Amino acid sequence: MIQETETKNTLESIIRELYDRDEVSLSVADNKTAGALNCPAELKKNLIHFYFCIEGSASFNFGPHYSREIQRKRNYFFYNPEKDLPFEISLAPNTRMVFLTITLEHLHQLFLHDTLPFLKPDNINRKFYDEREIPASLMVVLNQLSMVNMSEAAEKLYYQGKVLELLSLYFSEKKADTENCPFLNDEDTVRKIKNAKEYLLKKSENPPSLKELAKIAGLNEYQLKVGFKQIYGNTVFGFLLDHKMDNAQLLLDTAKYKVNEVAYQIGYTNPSHFIAAFKKKFGVTPKKYLMGK
Repeated sequence: MIQETETKNTLESIIRELYDRDEVSLSVADNKTAGALNCPAELKKNLIHFYFCIEGSASFNFGPHYSREIQRKRNYFFYNPEKDLPFEISLAPNTRMVFLTITLEHLHQLFLHDTLPFLKPDNINRKFYDEREIPASLMVVLNQLSMVNMSEAAEKLYYQGKVLELLSLYFSEKKADTENCPFLNDEDTVRKIKNAKEYLLKKSENPPSLKELAKIAGLNEYQLKVGFKQIYGNTVFGFLLDHKMDNAQLLLDTAKYKVNEVAYQIGYTNPSHFIAAFKKKFGVTPKKYLMGK
């Protein structure tokens, strides 16, 4: 549970606004104190709200009888077209978050109506809520928001680009194509494939073979290979490689590790293999990537 505190509204003093226009706002909040920080907030109707928890945890308190907690590397998505909804947000000690809001109209301009379910005319008056894990690629962008040292004019352009990058990554999740893949008509098979993905990520430093992973998931190899590609848009080990490279970029961005140390942390015993894989994905070696920061 988040520690209670009598201090109210102090969260406002640690929220830093990065970008604000009529249709979009982007802010970061960083609680470096020893206690929880609370302040009133509001979910505005016809605004899309994103809350990304990078470190720590926070609670969203909607009155005396209902609250939700968000944990590290999790994201909330809120859309309520019916009414403005007041609540209190409480950040636990050592919590860092990113807040992003965008008007429904502006999101319409960025995405085709048939791309996002809640943008379709039939759904325009429906409430939407989503909670998901923040993928490594999105974590990279979120951490970059705190690493900027530019002129004020350049910062505005930079953050405008980051807003678009965050939205594109958030909505780029592959959806299962059940028409082309008969295995995915079975919800149990989809669940097993998703469990296989989670197991693969947990064992990313020493991953199982495809045969072992299929056995653990309760599938045959063909079901796993075909179904995984349909859901995630990549092969099993292509997906794992992308995940490792995104994590490597995240570690390099901290400026705490040498290239060899990053290689070992993500499971490479030979740093030269890591360097080659990193260059293939990002177009530069890890050393040149660090020099360009």
